[in-house]
Amino acid sequence: MTVKQAVQQAVFAAPAERDELDRMRRAHAAAAKQFRVSASGPEVWGWQGRTLGRRAGDCWLRIVSAEADKAGGRLWEGTATADTHVPRSVPRPRLRGVLDWTSRDVAYRAELTEYVSTPPVTSGTPVLDQDTALPNSWWAELKSALGTLATVPTDRESVRQNWVDRNFRRFLGIAPIRIRETTTGHADLHWANLTRAPLILLDWENWGRLPVGYDLGLLHAYSLAAPATAARIRREFGPSWTRTQAGPGSLSPSGSSSRRAPGASTLTSPRSSPARPSTSPTSPSPRPDQPDGRRNPCPAHASTSSF
Repeated sequence: MTVKQAVQQAVFAAPAERDELDRMRRAHAAAAKQFRVSASGPEVWGWQGRTLGRRAGDCWLRIVSAEADKAGGRLWEGTATADTHVPRSVPRPRLRGVLDWTSRDVAYRAELTEYVSTPPVTSGTPVLDQDTALPNSWWAELKSALGTLATVPTDRESVRQNWVDRNFRRFLGIAPIRIRETTTGHADLHWANLTRAPLILLDWENWGRLPVGYDLGLLHAYSLAAPATAARIRREFGPSWTRTQAGPGSLSPSGSSSRRAPGASTLTSPRSSPARPSTSPTSPSPRPDQPDGRRNPCPAHASTSSF
């Protein structure tokens, strides 16, 4: 099995159990009914089957589920908080509506966003396994987006010291290092979350404070099989890349990518390079409805105990 295949199976996989598969599909269909949209595109599964997204006309409908007592928090609220806190100059899909409900001790959140017709750089895997030609304007847009995002104040913590302490020895075999400088970032900056030109950044559930250089290190680690692209990252980001290599940002993403793909050490080792974690959610879409059928104001956020 190749590294790419290992990562793909670990990251973007439907639930293995038939009951779980059917449960998520029923929840997605229920959300589509509440939003009065028709989901017709192919299924796109997220991290170990915890999310399911599909195109629905000129929208993208995505659901996430968790045990009811574990729902909420940073990942649950990420898309909604990014929509209200991150400047529109950072290119991303517009959020059209949010719907929360619980059923049989399982909590669900459905997010209706604009559909992005521009394809991501990779599909089904965060790994870039061969060099790809991206125009100079794309790189300029990425630098501008990350620069603007870095200025956004937030108390959301995407990468915490206790995560570093817990995972460095386990996945990298080295002593944990201290996070001394943080910035605001995307926290899941890989090739399946970046579209081709014009650039749009996808999947905002994990954005927040993280070590300086984390986003660049993450993207670089997922580019090691494409050496010209990895070199372009180092060249484009110049001083920022130097700071990445001098601090924990260069190593924290390695632990993250290792956690996603156990055994993919050649991909994730920070020593593999000279010097790295869903999919698509552009046009106006209908405002979602409340569970009782009344039209909701925008931004829409409905909540109900069950369907």
